[in-house]
Amino acid sequence: MADTNKTRYSDKELAEFRAIIEEKIKKAEEDLAILKGNYANDANNDTEDTSPTFKAFEEGSSTMSKEANAQLAVRQVKFIRDLKNALIRIENKTYGICRVTGKLIESQRLKLVPHATLSIEAKNQQASNK
Repeated sequence: MADTNKTRYSDKELAEFRAIIEEKIKKAEEDLAILKGNYANDANNDTEDTSPTFKAFEEGSSTMSKEANAQLAVRQVKFIRDLKNALIRIENKTYGICRVTGKLIESQRLKLVPHATLSIEAKNQQASNK
């Protein structure tokens, strides 16, 4: 549980969060490169020499797969952007402060979702307002 008297995380704690975020960025960028590689893969190992019916099914499947990869890539780009924004908040020493309540976000939550900008309390308020 967050110390209710604390208004921000210490420099040591921020350094720990930075390490977590930098590792997540590295992994996310590797995953994005794989997605982009799969999306752009035109290695011509399709169904040129098979029956026309099978070829039509295969092309449809290939298109769906590329669309799914594109959607995943878009999500990955957003995730990387959110993580980099978290690094900026660390530099500004505002990392871990809920943008709704102004209270510290639980450190356990930040370790699991290091780009979080809302505390559980604020997320629950949002959910009850819907």
